[in-house]
Amino acid sequence: QVPLVESGGGLVQAGGSLRLSCAASGDTSCISTMGWYRQAPGKERELVATITRGDDSTNYADSVKGRFTISRDDAKNTLYLQMNSLKPEDTAVYYCNARSSRGSGCYGMHYWGKGTLVTVSS
Repeated sequence: QVPLVESGGGLVQAGGSLRLSCAASGDTSCISTMGWYRQAPGKERELVATITRGDDSTNYADSVKGRFTISRDDAKNTLYLQMNSLKPEDTAVYYCNARSSRGSGCYGMHYWGKGTLVTVSS
C-alpha cells in the first residue's frame, strides 16, 4: 500500500498562487507515475498533470498549461503542484494519484489521496 495525503488547499483570490503537496508513505519503490486530478462541483474528475519517475517527464491539461507546475522530491516522497495565476474555474477538490508499474514484484496498482479543496474567488 502507498497511502497518499494531500495538503495545501485553501481559499485564494483570482491571480494568486497556491502550492499543493502530496506526501506518500509505505513502499513507493514500484511507483512509476504520479499526478494531480481535480473535480469541480457537477463536473467529472479530470487530469491536471502527471510526472514520471526517472526521466521526470510531465504532461499537463491544456487548461493549466503555463500556469501550473508539477514536481516531485523523491528524497521526501512528496509530490507538488505549484499553481499560479489561479482562476475561479480552478476551484475544485484536488486529488493526488500514484500508479505502480507491473512486473518485478510490482502489480500495477492505483492509489488515491482523499483530496484537498482549492477555492479561487473572483
